[in-house]
Amino acid sequence: MPPRSPLPARHGLAAARLCTPPRDRERPDPWPTMGAWLAHRLPQHVDVPGMLAQGRFVDEDGRAVLEEDPYAPQRFVWFHRDLREEPEVPGRIHVVHRDERLVVVDKPPFLATIPRGEHVRQSVVVRLRAELDLPELSPLHRLDRITSGLLMLATEARWRGPYQTAFERRAVDKTYRALAPLRADLELPMVVRNHIRKERGSWCAEVVPDEPVNAETLVELESEVDGLGVYRLTPRTGRTHQLRLHLHGLGIPIVDDPLYPAVRDVPVDDFRHPLQLLAAEVAFTDPVDGQPRRFRSGRSLPLVAQD
Repeated sequence: MPPRSPLPARHGLAAARLCTPPRDRERPDPWPTMGAWLAHRLPQHVDVPGMLAQGRFVDEDGRAVLEEDPYAPQRFVWFHRDLREEPEVPGRIHVVHRDERLVVVDKPPFLATIPRGEHVRQSVVVRLRAELDLPELSPLHRLDRITSGLLMLATEARWRGPYQTAFERRAVDKTYRALAPLRADLELPMVVRNHIRKERGSWCAEVVPDEPVNAETLVELESEVDGLGVYRLTPRTGRTHQLRLHLHGLGIPIVDDPLYPAVRDVPVDDFRHPLQLLAAEVAFTDPVDGQPRRFRSGRSLPLVAQD
């Protein structure tokens, strides 16, 4: 197990950790210095010499790693990455519930769940770790950046296991609502079953015919608003983009979906047209204390970015 980080979290993010590889008998210590290894290990856009000069790389004792330090195998190094400026995502994160083990929030659209790629500070995890003073806060399930609604998080790493197991065993009932076109010839309720596949690096998922069913959604028409249908969606599986792809396949793509039926190039700072998909309810038996739990979003369709 690696040593504990000597650097405190910054912006709700733990320091990045690297470790030099073990000694190779055929190529002992292939880098003359730690500076040379760091320059080799990190991408070219990282200013390794500048960071070394500023003392931003540290060892397990918190001592600054120097450019000229002799290379040593299996040596841990920590540092904080530079974060780019990000457009602030409008809308509040409403805390629906908080106790010793769980935080349940009502997420606005366009806010990422976890820090990744272009969305680091503007993510639920980074924002709430700082706001709630919970450095180990982590999500228990996925919620797309452009999807709004309920997200469950564990307050500490020790609580992740029981709740994640509940999700994996499909012991958590989730209900979504979506705004989509009406189709007079569509007989509802209906259960959509098919095989969904999403390749790494691809924006869109796809339905693969003649493959075993791995995605299932109950679709019901709940009400109508402004000539559109409010659909109640009960997923029985959790494939990536499952609900969006299932409604698209029924000929009723979700309003303002930037991927289905056609990919639209939406700038990262364009918050005008949120996807009309809401994670509305979640219910389960608490795996720790056996108590029934039910949470509901305070949002309703149609969604607006400033909500």
